[in-house]
Amino acid sequence: MAKRLQAMGVAKYRNGFAVTLHPDLLAAPLSWKKPRVVFVNSMSDLFHDRVPLDYIQQVFDVMRRADMHTFQILTKRSKRLKRIADQLDWPPNVWMGVTVESRQYVYRINDLRATGASIKFLSLEPLLGPLSNLDLSGIDWAIVGGESGPGARPIKPEWVRDIRDQCDLQGVHFFFKQWGGVNKKRAGRELDGRLYEAMPELYVPGEAQGRLL
Repeated sequence: MAKRLQAMGVAKYRNGFAVTLHPDLLAAPLSWKKPRVVFVNSMSDLFHDRVPLDYIQQVFDVMRRADMHTFQILTKRSKRLKRIADQLDWPPNVWMGVTVESRQYVYRINDLRATGASIKFLSLEPLLGPLSNLDLSGIDWAIVGGESGPGARPIKPEWVRDIRDQCDLQGVHFFFKQWGGVNKKRAGRELDGRLYEAMPELYVPGEAQGRLL
């Protein structure tokens, strides 16, 4: 998508897929009048090594001031996340998540646990193998989904059921996003005949917040 926008001459994508900062847009959420749920950096990673610490701190400062909105951040670079977590001001409207697509990346959960985020979530997507016996202490939300598009690797129902049951036992919200595949719309998102759409309660400024089980 980034390269396509570059080819179309869109100025913000002049560098294609290379990491590019846009400081002129940082304050945009402060002007939004209605509360939103914002997925931060949907085409990038805030914790990429080429994103300076002071820039990340500026992003967090804007999110703290724009407290009517809920900001969801997802990273695969959990080692850097853990390394700089204590240098960030974690406001209650910021949700922090890590991607864990296979057993190889379970260590990212421990890195996430080391942060001061009030809501911590896992994106188990695309789920590429079983994830049994997970320690979900301190985790609030788990999102599971299969890979989609040409060449999508399969997801097995027993993997999804096992994660669902682990979430149930450990008091974690479970959200099943999709089966995926070549035609994800046809495959749907029902698990055992029902939808799973649980998620934590959104932060509301001035109200006491509790973990919703």
